[in-house]
This record gives sequence, structure tokens and C-alpha cells, in this order.
Amino acid sequence: MWHITKRELYDNLNSLRFALATVLLLGLMLTNAIVHLREHPERVKQYQKGVSEYQNELHSHAENSLYDLAQEGPGNLYKKPSDLRFCAEGGETFLSEYADGGHNRWSTDTLESFWILAYPSATPNRKNVRPIVTKVDWGFIIGYVLSLVALLFTFDSISGERERGTLRLTLANSIPRHTVLIGKFLGALISISIPFTLSILINLLVNSTSSDVHLGTEAWGRLGIIFFIALLYTCLFFALGLLVSARVQRSAVSLVILLLVWIVFVVFMPSTLASIAGGSPSSGPTLDFWERSEKRGDELSNEYDSKRYKEPEDSTKRIELDGEFVIKDAEQQEQLHAERLNQRIEQVNRARDITRFSPVTIVQHLLESFAGTGFERHLQFLENVQTYAREFRTFIDDTDRADPDSLHILGVRTGMSQKPVSPEAVPKFEDTLNLSKDFNTAATELLLLVLFVVVLLSGAYLAFVRVEV
Repeated sequence: MWHITKRELYDNLNSLRFALATVLLLGLMLTNAIVHLREHPERVKQYQKGVSEYQNELHSHAENSLYDLAQEGPGNLYKKPSDLRFCAEGGETFLSEYADGGHNRWSTDTLESFWILAYPSATPNRKNVRPIVTKVDWGFIIGYVLSLVALLFTFDSISGERERGTLRLTLANSIPRHTVLIGKFLGALISISIPFTLSILINLLVNSTSSDVHLGTEAWGRLGIIFFIALLYTCLFFALGLLVSARVQRSAVSLVILLLVWIVFVVFMPSTLASIAGGSPSSGPTLDFWERSEKRGDELSNEYDSKRYKEPEDSTKRIELDGEFVIKDAEQQEQLHAERLNQRIEQVNRARDITRFSPVTIVQHLLESFAGTGFERHLQFLENVQTYAREFRTFIDDTDRADPDSLHILGVRTGMSQKPVSPEAVPKFEDTLNLSKDFNTAATELLLLVLFVVVLLSGAYLAFVRVEV
């Protein structure tokens, strides 16, 4: 087996396709690094500016009074840009960069609406769940370029030797066919791993020169996982190349078939499945969101107005009814925003389930998960936002209860504490990533990718066993 592997490796290293693959991968990886170094500092700058504005607003409201802090909310909560965005763009341009943590709807002479957690639209292009091939990121290089290179290295592995007559000589030495097949598989894998690894190292070397790109221990671990996924995905196309090469007698026919299969599964299928998924009907209420919001607000107002106006304006009962009205209005409006968000998430998840039939889309999802970009990253950001919102509300409630001069009636100025709050005591929002969650979300895609490799490799073996030489 090792002798066959070395022979395959030697033949590949001395071939024109190896030189072209090396130049192509190096060129694309350098381009990727240069573009990332130009764009990433601006993203970091915008993020830091947003965080600074959020902290300044938070301090200003806290120094006024607890009520102002509670009524205005924590402000916009920004998503931290990933240092590994060069690995997978992940449709980040189609996803919101922040959550609205201070969304107010109305005010009257005596009452103001309380803040709610709202989620800006992900833009009308959220249905576009296909891989973005216009971005030269690792997802494009691995999903499209590396898969094509893998087919070019294996299309003549068996059919070429049959044409030259060397396969007959090899099998005449009583070498098991599975040994020949695995030797060719390993030879091709090592041949591509050399330029691919070299290009990745150069890419990371260039990226690490920037002070805005911080590759810590976890980032290097994620990069190692991404490298493994890339090799696993490449193995899929090695197995496909060996399967077709074992089934046909001429290398030219094998190359044509593989190119057609590549176009169907890598180019045509993701676009077609994404179009089908994007055109699927969305579930949920049919009324426009803002119509439903206005309708619920009017219904609640009609319910409480008759009760509130029966009580004297400065009475405790009136203050309690005012506070109850404001808080209920905020709760039902936030519930509407959450329902709309869940509806969008459900639609995107349904679309992603459909596109999982394409190997390149599976790899795209995996790279996004471990690069900290894309839809799964956005879900983690939203989870962080919702956790922080609960912490912020708990802080407001506890601080108000600690003030003996307060009526402890949330929602209205006269019912809450008017004392200022130390800005340092207010919980701060932190957007973090969790590698264990990424593994959990990526488990299905990883299993599907492994299944594809095992099935194709088994098919290649069964086809090679039946080859007549």
C-alpha cells in the first residue's frame, strides 16, 4: 500500500496539474488574506463605535434615575465581528449587526411606553441561504476550487492505468484490490494536502500580521476543525473520482462525467435547492406585523382606559393601573417581535434542511459554525441578547426594591425609584461564542458528510472489485 501511495504521490508531484493547483490555491488564499486585512479593521471600528455609543447611553440614563434607565432600556446590543470571518463570510451582510434594546412606541402627557427587545429585519434577502460564491473566502476555495482539484487528481487513477496496461501488471503481483484503491486514495490526499496546507499557512501568516486580527487558543482550535472538515470534504470527491474512474474504461470519459457531476452537485443543486427553499411559504399569522401591533395596542388601551380614568390621577390605585398597562403593553409587543423572529428562524431552518442534500452547502454550514459567522452564529448572538435582557430586567427590579422611597410599581415614573444608579453596577452586555454549542449544531452536518464519504468510498471499492483487466 505504501509503495502504491508513494508512486501516486511521485506522479502527482511531477504533473502539471499539481503545479497549477499549487499556484491557484496560493493565489486565492493570498487574495483572501489581503481582502480580510482591508475590510476587517473597518468592521472592528464600527463595532467599537457602536459599543461606545451603547455604554455612553447606558451611563447617561443610569446617572439620571433608575426609571430613565428602565424606561429607555440598555440600548442597541451589537454583534461582535468574528476574527475568522475570512474562513466563511456566512451571509453576514444579510444579517442584522445588532438587536434593538430600547425600542419605544408611544408617549402621552402622563405615560411613556416601556422599552422592549426588538430585532431589526435581516433584510429581504434572508431567503438566500445558498453559499455566496462571489466572496473569495475559505468556503469558496474549499467548496468549489478544492473539490474540482480533487476530481482532476483522481479522474484517471484507475481508467488511466487500464488504458496504459499498468493496472494489469499491478494486479498480477497478487496485490489485493483494496490495497491498490486505498494506496491511490492516500496518494491523492497527500498530494493535495501539501499545496492546501502551504496556502493555509501563508494565509494565516499574512492575517496574523494585523493587530486587529486576534487568533487566540480557541481560534486556532476552530481553525484545526475547519482544516479537518476541508480534508473530509475533499475525501468525498476523491472517492467520487475513484468510483467513476473504476466504472469507465477511458480517462476522457471519466473526466467528462466527473465534471458534469461536479456542476450538478456543487454549482446547480445549491442554487436550485436554495431557490425552492426560498420560495416556500412562510408559516404564521397572515396580517402585517405592524397592523397586529397596532391592533393589540388598541385593544389593551380600550381595556384599561375605563379602569384608569375612574381613579384619581395621583392615587396609588391609578398609578398601579398605569404601571400594569405600560408593562402589559411592553410584554405583548415584545411577544409579537419574538413571534416574528421565531417565524423567520423557522423559515430559514426549513430552507437549510432542504439544501442539506448538497455536499457543498453542508460544508458551507460547517465552516460558518466554526468560523463564528452565518446563521448559527446569529442565533447564538440572539440567545446572548435575550439572556442579557433578563439580567437587565432583574437588575432593575432588584434595585427598585432596594429603594425604601419607591412604590415598587414598574412602568411609571411616579411608581419607581428616582435615584441615580451607579453605571458600573449596571450589567454589561457581552457577545460570546460557545464551541460546545457549535459542535452540537454542526453534528448533523458532520454525520452527513461522513456518510457521503463512506458511501462513495464503498461504491468505489465495489466498482473496482468488478473491474476486468
